[in-house]
Amino acid sequence: MMGAIVLLHRWLGVAFCLLFAMWFATGIVMHFVPFPSLTEAERFAGLAPVDPAQVTIGVADAVASSGITEATRVRLIQRSDGPVYSVSGALLGRAVRASDGRDATVTSADVALAIARDHARGRGIDAAQAAIVAHRNYDQWTVPNGFDRHRPLFRVALGDAAGTEVYVSSLTGEVVLDTIRSERGWNLAGSVLHWIYPTVLRRDWALWDRVVWTLSLAASIAALLGSVLGLARIKRRGGLLGSPYRGWHALHHLIGLAATVFVLTWIFSGWLSMDHGLLFSRGQLTTGEVGKMNVPPNWRTVSSLGREPMPSPAREIEWFAFKGNVYRRDRVGLGSQVLMNAGGTAHDGPSEFLSVDEIQGLVTRLAAGCGIPSVLADNDTYPAQSMLPGAPVYRSRCGDLWFDIDGADGRVLQRLDASRRAYRWAYSALHTLDFPVLMAHPHVRDVLIAGLCTLGLVFSITGIVIGWRRLRSTFAA
Repeated sequence: MMGAIVLLHRWLGVAFCLLFAMWFATGIVMHFVPFPSLTEAERFAGLAPVDPAQVTIGVADAVASSGITEATRVRLIQRSDGPVYSVSGALLGRAVRASDGRDATVTSADVALAIARDHARGRGIDAAQAAIVAHRNYDQWTVPNGFDRHRPLFRVALGDAAGTEVYVSSLTGEVVLDTIRSERGWNLAGSVLHWIYPTVLRRDWALWDRVVWTLSLAASIAALLGSVLGLARIKRRGGLLGSPYRGWHALHHLIGLAATVFVLTWIFSGWLSMDHGLLFSRGQLTTGEVGKMNVPPNWRTVSSLGREPMPSPAREIEWFAFKGNVYRRDRVGLGSQVLMNAGGTAHDGPSEFLSVDEIQGLVTRLAAGCGIPSVLADNDTYPAQSMLPGAPVYRSRCGDLWFDIDGADGRVLQRLDASRRAYRWAYSALHTLDFPVLMAHPHVRDVLIAGLCTLGLVFSITGIVIGWRRLRSTFAA
């Protein structure tokens, strides 16, 4: 039995030592430089105030023009070529012009360039030298599935000192991503390697999922076998624990023993990042719950924009269906909005966020035995955050099933059953060390993550040396 373990560990180690080293090194980079994204602050800063005078059709007409019969959300934004309604259903989305209901898809590079320049101006970025550099479905920074609703994308280089590039959706005309030169460089040495994320592989999600899942599982098995072997080979010498090996093998053995717990939990939790519902629930609404949540409203009950007061120039206006009513929210600042009833009987008068009673009215549709919702604390053990800074997130406990709902726009942020709560510890806590005590001391957490990954990297380097010597001696013979 031990002979089989030795043989398996030896050759799995040869096969995966470089991969282990890469994962530990890139893990350090990833912790400090995450994958590129457009933050809500950046997105909102790039929006221009909506001009109501240019809006000549109402929400109901926009929904009818879009052809999306199951529409549950409609947003109104101001583009460089005029205001546009973005109509969203469960699976589809389409933009129509607020002036005449015609299709607002961006097909012209000149229009995309103008949109990118307006966005840059709102953020205080000099875009005098901006130029279109690509128009395609995928590149290294747009492979995530979240961009599927926007493909193909126009990539625009703004020509500023930071090397900023923004991506304009051809379907809605919105800026959906930005990157800067340093961010792209660090991510090539971080996330792209760590996630095995080359565009040619990642654009096929199913293939990428199978490849990374398999590699991660094999790496976990190699780490487990090494731990068993390392513990079995401990020797006592004069009352002290030691290693029977010499040289690089001794270093590999002793460092491995010191890093055993971290290496095992980190590699295993990394494999769990590819779980996607195999062992744990996904934290998403079931099909039945989605049907109860996303009931298309009667959009004809919604008043037109001109007949509803605007408290101040809004940069984004959204109408959304919520427990049989339609609500309208005017985004008047990054962390402020005005919420009002737009065509039902609930929510008397404008306010800023949904109330506890309104949230309770929704969750009773989703599950039985729900208690009174409570506002989530910033340091909650199972965190969830609204896209609107400062907006409350309500948690409703329905027995063993919890729902976290955004008080700003009524979205269900996460569905936490016992399985999903276990996943939070098995993956997030073990892989990113987001234990509450460490999250309260971020600098300590930074040092701990960097230190443990460095220890794992040194351990992997000893494996590389041993593996190289093994291969050289095998093929030399």
